Amino acid sequence: MDTSEIKSPDGPVVQGTPGSSAMMSRKKLGKYFIESEDRRMAFGRGYTTAGSTPVNIHGKPIPHLSNTGGWIAAFFIFGNEMAERMAYFGLSVNMVAFMFYVMHRPFSSSSNAVNNFLGISQVSSLLGGFLADAYLGRYWTIAIFTTIYLAGLTGITLCATMSIFVPSQDECEQISLLLGHCEPAKPWQMTYLYAVLYITGFGAAGIRPCVSSFGADQFDERSKDYKSHLDRFFNLFYLSVTIGAIVAFSAVVYIQMKSGWGSAFGTLAIAMAVSNLVFFIGTPLYRHRLPGGSPLTRVAQVLVAAFRKRNASFSSSDLIGLYEVVGRQSAIKGSRKIAHTNDFRWLDKAALQLKEDGANPTPWRLCTVTQVEEVKILVKLIPISACTIMLNVVLTEYLTLSVQQAYTLNTHLGHLKLPVTCMPVFPGISIFLILSLYYSIFVPLFRRITGHPHGASQLQRVGIGLAISILSVAWAAIFERYRRNFAIKHGYESSFLTPMPNLTAYWLLIQYCLIGIAEVFCIVGLLEFLYEEAPDAMKSLGSAYAALAGGLGCFVATMLNSIINSVTENPKKGQPSWLSQNINTGRFDYFYWLLTGLSIINFCLFLYSANTYKYRTQQAYEVENQEMAIKASSNVANS
Repeated sequence: MDTSEIKSPDGPVVQGTPGSSAMMSRKKLGKYFIESEDRRMAFGRGYTTAGSTPVNIHGKPIPHLSNTGGWIAAFFIFGNEMAERMAYFGLSVNMVAFMFYVMHRPFSSSSNAVNNFLGISQVSSLLGGFLADAYLGRYWTIAIFTTIYLAGLTGITLCATMSIFVPSQDECEQISLLLGHCEPAKPWQMTYLYAVLYITGFGAAGIRPCVSSFGADQFDERSKDYKSHLDRFFNLFYLSVTIGAIVAFSAVVYIQMKSGWGSAFGTLAIAMAVSNLVFFIGTPLYRHRLPGGSPLTRVAQVLVAAFRKRNASFSSSDLIGLYEVVGRQSAIKGSRKIAHTNDFRWLDKAALQLKEDGANPTPWRLCTVTQVEEVKILVKLIPISACTIMLNVVLTEYLTLSVQQAYTLNTHLGHLKLPVTCMPVFPGISIFLILSLYYSIFVPLFRRITGHPHGASQLQRVGIGLAISILSVAWAAIFERYRRNFAIKHGYESSFLTPMPNLTAYWLLIQYCLIGIAEVFCIVGLLEFLYEEAPDAMKSLGSAYAALAGGLGCFVATMLNSIINSVTENPKKGQPSWLSQNINTGRFDYFYWLLTGLSIINFCLFLYSANTYKYRTQQAYEVENQEMAIKASSNVANS
């Protein structure tokens, strides 16, 4: 079914010049749209003319835009994300050890519990994105959830500080711990720890999807330098994420070793409190976007309306046209109109206005074209975001598996011995270096190859990141095979927590640095892609796609670990799991090769999805060219 089947109220499609039927499939939209001044929004707030114009915190137009927004406002926002990621990574690297050494939980269950925490903190970003786009706006969503985050971190600090919340540590040496002879945590103690841990994760739900979008909102999209500012913003934004990770993997670990768990977790709480204060101080400088009402309601209305008109024909004599409001602005607060596209044509039936719809139809029966296009965009963003889940699986596995590898290796750097839990700092350092050199080395280099003004398009950067992640996990498999054989050959098979003095842990830096480079290209490219492609009134929800992919990566990693353990372990034959707690008898190398194979399959799926995707600007350009060709064709036919 093509658009040429849609008949204009002014008469049939003109047939004339060769190929005119194809051209007429994109007749000027005004011919097909019946615009109405009386159209009401789905959530009953009336027609809006605000569009995407920035407003102040009270929802009023800003008289002097030059006094707000820009890089100064963005830097106040960077601090909040830096503290959130410092806490996120600080908990991810320390909580497994805390549960194992202090709460006396098995390493495998501790790892799965932390993976679930990481997953929930990211998947729940959909809730934060929904609340920001629908009701609260990005500023108030960040303000509320960052306070919840601080409350969770305070609860974790109390758990690590007060002896009542932990089991007895008497007569619990390393051997007793490994044999499981230490007093286990009481059920209520674990319940408390899980409660404050998941409160912290819930707090991240409102921060992660909103901070990057709120920061990008500070730049004027009418400026000629807007694209350049946006590109640099997302790179600097991820640089702030990286700095938070570096501090978590180094300073926080050092504080834990010198002053204990309470001081380490307390440092995270203090950092979050300071970042909250800085965020609120910057309030007068921020530019805001009006929330557009429930995006889920609008999506549901499109699906219901399309289903109710599933039997309606585009060539029906009862067809009036495709429905849209008059003027440049849409019926959705804070959103401009979106041009009609030919994707997912069955959804267009939600916008088919028939004579039977009457003068003021319910939005559950008739939706505007912009509302339909919003749903199309959300659907089209899913495959690209889903292809980054595998990268997040690899990142999640590295947080635990590579630390287990490091326990068996020599971590001395000259006369300095680095703690094993500091090893994940190296991906952060590599990311910091790559981002610092990005515009001086990578952009000019890739510009010569691709011809793109920014070095590479957003999807190209995502693809480069996924490709490099394959190299990283393949190297991890190669090195792990060598490390395991070395341990067996030199009699360390049963001593899996004893470092081997003749094998340095810095071989791990290759896989760490590669995965760091992969993150820079993939995650930064994805964040910018989602922000630019998402509809005006769904920017936070679009950014939540990236967090959702990260959360699903954590859950997939946990599920994959469980499957591998159940499939590869055979206690009757004395066959340990590939992911055995004794890494020297397990087969981590096989597991890494499995991840490599899955990453290659995922990369092929991404290539297909990226090749078939059309950017919104590209589609708008094609529509404009087609309409100009149709106009020229009509002029020729009329003459």
